[in-house]
Amino acid sequence: MKRFVFTILLLLGAAGLFAKTPVIGISAYKEGGQCQVNMTYINSIRLAGGVPLVIPVTCDDAQIAAIVDAIDGLVMTGGEDFDPLKWYGEEPIRALGEVVPERDEFDVKLIRAAVAKGIPVLGICRGEQLMAVAFGGSLWQDIPSQVKDSYVKHRQGATTSTVGTHSIEIEYNSFLYLILGNREGAVVNSFHHQAIKDVPKGFRVVARSADGIIEAVERMHPATEKLAPEYADGGSLILGVQFHPEAITNGGNHEFLPIFQFLVNAADHDCSCFLSLLSRA
Repeated sequence: MKRFVFTILLLLGAAGLFAKTPVIGISAYKEGGQCQVNMTYINSIRLAGGVPLVIPVTCDDAQIAAIVDAIDGLVMTGGEDFDPLKWYGEEPIRALGEVVPERDEFDVKLIRAAVAKGIPVLGICRGEQLMAVAFGGSLWQDIPSQVKDSYVKHRQGATTSTVGTHSIEIEYNSFLYLILGNREGAVVNSFHHQAIKDVPKGFRVVARSADGIIEAVERMHPATEKLAPEYADGGSLILGVQFHPEAITNGGNHEFLPIFQFLVNAADHDCSCFLSLLSRA
């Protein structure tokens, strides 16, 4: 009996010793001859308890599949505008910013592969807009010239990225609401001129700015909220935010660190434990 108990304790100890810390992939961007990621993303994942892994820009399907096999969670980062003609069938307007076709294709392939495999995804700024682009929605190409009722300053300018400049209203009983401590509102930083216009099937809006611009979307119930049938769907948890929580977190304010902790925890657990949170909210 003593030998049996000792064996069980030894096995439990070994399981703890070899427990895997979640590896969180972070999508890179290209500048010149380099692939880069801001340290703000890397530091936020580290603070949240994950292992950050920078994913270089590639459109090779086999490499993307291998990358997805190596990660437990994924952060899609901010950056340039998307090509509207290719991705949602609109002619580009004059106010459209820089477009990088190779990065567009990389981001779309990467997020689709991650979602198909059931890997939890956090999209930030462009990364939130990507959720519409990749799964059948569309974007406002330029808020100031296309949304007549918009009066909030969404492009923050020279103000430091660690400071919030406008408020958002968060939907009750959403993941974002629970993640941020049951708060209906927050003050966020803002560095964008595009935003989601048409929300794709399977997602719902969970935060807006005072002028109605979409500030967060999520796929909250993987078991029931399915993507459009043309997209492979592994039932992953998906959260997109239009603001930059990584910049505020890296600046020493941990108000939005729970967003990254949520991703790391989701990468390390079955989805059901997070769905149970909603039933108790």
